[in-house]
Amino acid sequence: MSLAGDGISSGPAAAAMASGCHLLTVNGYSRIKEGTRNGRGVLSRPFIVGGYRWRIKFYRLTKVEKHVSSRVLARESREFSSDHPCWTLKAFIRRKAFEKSKHLKGDSFTIRCDITITKNGNTARHTAGAPASAAVPTLDIQHHLLSLLRSGKGSDVTFEVNGETIAAHRCVLAARSSVLAAELFGPMKEGTTSGVISVAEMEARVFRLLLDFIYSDSVPVIEEEAGEQDVIWQHLLAAADRYDLQRLRLMCEEKLAGYMNTRTVATILAVAEQHSCQGLKEACLDFLRSPQNMQQVMATGGFDLLTKTCPSVLKELITKLLG
Repeated sequence: MSLAGDGISSGPAAAAMASGCHLLTVNGYSRIKEGTRNGRGVLSRPFIVGGYRWRIKFYRLTKVEKHVSSRVLARESREFSSDHPCWTLKAFIRRKAFEKSKHLKGDSFTIRCDITITKNGNTARHTAGAPASAAVPTLDIQHHLLSLLRSGKGSDVTFEVNGETIAAHRCVLAARSSVLAAELFGPMKEGTTSGVISVAEMEARVFRLLLDFIYSDSVPVIEEEAGEQDVIWQHLLAAADRYDLQRLRLMCEEKLAGYMNTRTVATILAVAEQHSCQGLKEACLDFLRSPQNMQQVMATGGFDLLTKTCPSVLKELITKLLG
């Protein structure tokens, strides 16, 4: 994995503790094994953790150190900087052991990278002889704002969503979304100060998740049964696009990429095309380039869905398959 860009945090409020994860799905392992030379690898799309852009790079090596134990989980601490933006995890697993393992399915596998940033690099070093300052409490404004949302104290706007009423605060919404700012304060504002704003074509739970992000600027916690979470993330992506919340939109794209399989790829691709999510769309098309994946998608009716909802995507898919 590597730190992309100039290595500078997105702002002075960079968290002293931040964490996140990313999934890199590698399709066509047999093709990569035969056609990729040592030293060249498969690079993931950039993802954000702690205000930094990261990428994962997978290398296929034919030579490894002797006595390498087969492992699928490794944890190491490294210090990243502009002078050393990239670290390598060497001798991860023997090739033969990997090819016999359960982790290689349908000629594809997934690498999960969990990143935890423990300190801001600029504050981790102290001048020699200078006394260490008292520990500053962690930032808790997100907790306070979420508590404000939950309690409804000081709320001055009410939304009606699918039969439910949800209270919120105009200034918070307007500060976070240009669309909501226009609806609440601009020429297209809806209702009066005491009126109720109706939100059409959205489930109440999705709107609540949207508000959670607006107030906390963090990934919403989705508590759904297995097999349903990808659907909620699709709805949340549509909501993020509707209210011009670009950060949430990228978060939804990353989550949906992690839920991608032969059952879900068709609907995810349709959503990506509808909302112009180019990165997610490319990930879906790359997934479908695998003949095994494509056969399973066609068997489950996913190909018919693409034909009906986004026929233009099929042309791109055919071009990739022929290429």
